[in-house]
Formats: sequence, C-alpha cells, structure tokens
Amino acid sequence: MQKLFSPYTLGKIELANRIVMAPMTRCRAIGNVPNELIATYYEQRASAGLIITEGTSPAPNGLGYARIPGIFSEAQVAGWKKTTDAVHGKGGKIFIQFMHSGRMGHPHNLPQGAEIIAPSALAASGQMYTDSQGMQDLPVPRAMTAEDILTTKKDFMKSAINAISAGFDGVELHGANGYLLEEFLSPVSNQRTDEYGGSIENRCRFVLEVVESVGQAIGMDKVAIRLSPYGVNGGMTPYPEINDTYSYLATQLDRLGILYIHLVDHSAMGAPEVPLAIKQTIREKLRNTLILAGGYSRETAERDLQSGLADLIAFGRPFINNPDLVERMMNDWPLNDALDFDTFYSADEKGYTDYLPYETK
Repeated sequence: MQKLFSPYTLGKIELANRIVMAPMTRCRAIGNVPNELIATYYEQRASAGLIITEGTSPAPNGLGYARIPGIFSEAQVAGWKKTTDAVHGKGGKIFIQFMHSGRMGHPHNLPQGAEIIAPSALAASGQMYTDSQGMQDLPVPRAMTAEDILTTKKDFMKSAINAISAGFDGVELHGANGYLLEEFLSPVSNQRTDEYGGSIENRCRFVLEVVESVGQAIGMDKVAIRLSPYGVNGGMTPYPEINDTYSYLATQLDRLGILYIHLVDHSAMGAPEVPLAIKQTIREKLRNTLILAGGYSRETAERDLQSGLADLIAFGRPFINNPDLVERMMNDWPLNDALDFDTFYSADEKGYTDYLPYETK
C-alpha cells in the first residue's frame, strides 16, 4: 500500500495524506499584510495533507525581504484569518512559518523604526532586492544585546498567540536558510562570547529558548521547527562540529516535546547534500514526526516513507505550478512543467494563482 496518500495523525490533528506543501517566499503581502490573493493561493492547494505558509515575521525587525507578511499586528492577524478560513473550508490543515530574517534583510525593506539585527555584527554575503532601490548589498547587522534577545523571544511568543487567534493549526519556526535562528546555531554567523555563543550548547540556547517559550504560549503540540544543516544561503558554510550541533539540538528538541522537525536538503539547488547519517540521527532521536524536504519525486517520497526515514514529505516548487499536485500524483496525471521563475517574487496574481489544475487545462 502506498503511504504517501494515506492519512496521518500529527499531534492532535488528522492529515488527509502525507504530502506537505513546503514554505515558499512569494512576496505578495503588500504592506506586509496578507490579503485575498494570498488566501486564494493557499485555498487552491488545500488538498495537501499539511500546508506550511511562506516565512512570516514575528516582529518588524524580521521583515528583511520586500512584501513578506508579518503576524504581529491586528491587520496581519485579520489578513491571515482569510487564509486559514479558506484552507479549512476546503478541509485542509495549515501551519504558519515564523521567519525572522535576521541579517538576511535590508533596511529599505523594513518599516520605520525597525533595524537589521543578528547574533553578531557580521554581514551575510550577497545582495537583497528592495522595491525602492533595486538590488542592494546586505548590510552589517547590529549585534543583539541581552535585551534584544529577551524582546525577540517575547515577539515570538506574542506572534504565536496571534497565529492561533488567526486560526492556524500550529507554528513552524524557521531555523534554516541562514535566518535568525540558524544564525545563532552556526559559528559562521555567531561569534558571541556570552552564554549564547561559543560552545554547541550555547549556540543552541536561543533556539531552544524560543521553542520553549512558544510552547508555553500555545502548547508544544502546536510547535515545530525547520532545520537545514549544510545550507549555504547568505554565506552560511558547513563547520567542523556541524553534525554534533544538530545531534545535540535534536536531542534537546525531543526533550522539549517538539511536534515535528522539518529537515530540508538543499542539494537539489546546489548546496552540499545533507548526509544520510544526519537524517538517521535525527530520526533516531525524535519520538515525534520527521518531515523531509528537498527535490523529492513521488517515487523517492514513497521510498523514504516506506523505509521509516520520514513520516511526511514536503514538496516545494511543484506546488507552484501544480495547485492540484496531490490529485496529479494520485491519478498519475502529468505534472505541469511550465514554471515562470520571473514571477516567483512579483506582486500580483501572474505566476501565483493563475496556474490551472489538470482537468481544466
């Protein structure tokens, strides 16, 4: 029997299948507020067992990209309620991903009064698009003070409460892709000399404290995290103790009772491959759910589900141009291969909600 299309119990919620729509930045939140267009986009893809939204900032300082949504204001909560109502109306389940961009941002993308902050005053490599000035070099962030750390943890807690008010089934913390949480994990971006830097235990401290505080706010059965060991976004590079770091982190996340770990392998996009040994280590240490992501096909997804390496499989880009990806896979319908990269991060419906399901082509 194929596992990919079988139901799955995730904490207290029942998923119709084991296909997860991975979080993907799409930049349609004008003024950083989710809108009807975003609600339509997720509603079209609600046959996924679980949808994880695009990265959504828990604080003004985390809005590093142009037109990404937040979840810290009343308008943003009301905006996201349109999406959760639409997805639930189709029988779907949806988690919001909290992405504090940290040093991966530019001041031109931030609201007035916000600033680029990170564990250390070390700039990420590369450039960032801004609506007002086009491509800009990534700036040197301000190193976070002890007060900043405390405030940011409170921001995550408040936004988690907002997310539940907005109707989300849970929260995924973005601990991957070179954003704030991973910036604390890696000695490449974290050169602090206090209790949040240096040793593996210290570098993991902020992430674990955020997880614990969010769990206290909304219940650990609604809290998950995404990780990307060996990711290279923004100049992140593998380091000697990387395997030990993620082994320790997985142990502590399991101790806290994390709902799931979402482990992404970016090798399909040119990053180093996440060694099978790390995936197996996290699998062994985690009592709850493991989601794997990274260039999967229906066949390789089924393989890793059958072997027990993963409980759920996340698909990213195939969901962009195949809103009915689940139905196409179930019925052996061909996938739409036409994908307009130029509209990934544009502002309107083109390349967003205008991809058609198979039956109406």
